[in-house]
Amino acid sequence: MPAHLLLMVLLMAAQAAPRTAPRQAPRPAPQPTFFTSPYSLDEMRGKQAVVATTAGTFVVQLLPDAAPNHVGFFMKQAREGALNRTAFHRVVKYGVIQGGDPLTKDPAKAADYGQGGFNQLKAEPNAERHTAGTVSTVIADGKADSGGSQFFICVTDQPSLDGLYTVFGRVVDGLEVVQQISSVDVDGSGAPKTRVEITNITIRDTPPEPFVNDTAAELGAYRAFVDTSMGTIELEMLPDLAPETVRAFLRMGQAGVYDGIGVHRVAPNFVIQTGALNFRTAALTARQQQLVHNLAPEFTETANVPGTVAMAHGDDPASGQTSFFVCIGQCRALDGKFTVFARVVAGMDVLNAMAAVPVDGETPRVPITMTKVTIEKRN
Repeated sequence: MPAHLLLMVLLMAAQAAPRTAPRQAPRPAPQPTFFTSPYSLDEMRGKQAVVATTAGTFVVQLLPDAAPNHVGFFMKQAREGALNRTAFHRVVKYGVIQGGDPLTKDPAKAADYGQGGFNQLKAEPNAERHTAGTVSTVIADGKADSGGSQFFICVTDQPSLDGLYTVFGRVVDGLEVVQQISSVDVDGSGAPKTRVEITNITIRDTPPEPFVNDTAAELGAYRAFVDTSMGTIELEMLPDLAPETVRAFLRMGQAGVYDGIGVHRVAPNFVIQTGALNFRTAALTARQQQLVHNLAPEFTETANVPGTVAMAHGDDPASGQTSFFVCIGQCRALDGKFTVFARVVAGMDVLNAMAAVPVDGETPRVPITMTKVTIEKRN
């Protein structure tokens, strides 16, 4: 048989013969490799993130016990500067703000904002609630294990989000900055018309709360200088009489709770009263609001004489919060009924000048303002 005919036969036979080589099984889809925190829980506990933005600075308390890998991921990114120059790419006015997408570093990629930084974190469900200031991880297409660098912050309470996203932090200072970011003008898709960037994130140890653990003797070393529109009044604390009221007053004073509050009551030969929050010129910040609470009475038989400072309250003796009065006359009828916590050591002339302003009933006709309270420790 000619060679070319033999080759033809062999080719035809090969094509007709069944294939006996085993088929290769399809390869399974690769499993995602999720981030594992390089830090121990002890290394992450008691840490805060100070987030500096072009709109101001806010502070996030990190929650490693609730979401250790999410916190570890955020800390690592912050320390490496990975979030610097990213922008908040979506806001809902007084609802949420969203940021952390690495694509937002490039203004030319605005059409793709919101699509970057996913599929790095496995969900860490926890019982934390989406209250104002909550920081949670954004997920893609409803997939719980798709989190990454993108995060959102609740500007107000968002209970409908509970259980759907991994909470890993809370804003403890600067919530007003977050509110401001949420209120910038947006286009039809919710993208801010004004670019707000993260400029830097610093991880720090949580500062100790001032005055929380001070003894009565330590609290007694502080003086409060009350600057008013009519002069300065210096107060000596009396923690031996009312340690918890002194502690609360010092904390509120240092945090600026009393700054910008009007003197709303002038009763000649009796009292001058201020500190009521409804006479404050500006709303309290979230941090300041946390310091305001009802104060348990610490009544003593201390004589209410000129210069005595006591916390005011309503019908309920435990309803005192911020409002206080200074006796400018004999107030002995008040003995044992209000918590005496300080006394005037300088500035009675300022109080006497206040007592001389014209009044309508007990309301001063001339506005008098407590402009600032400064807390200083005596040497």
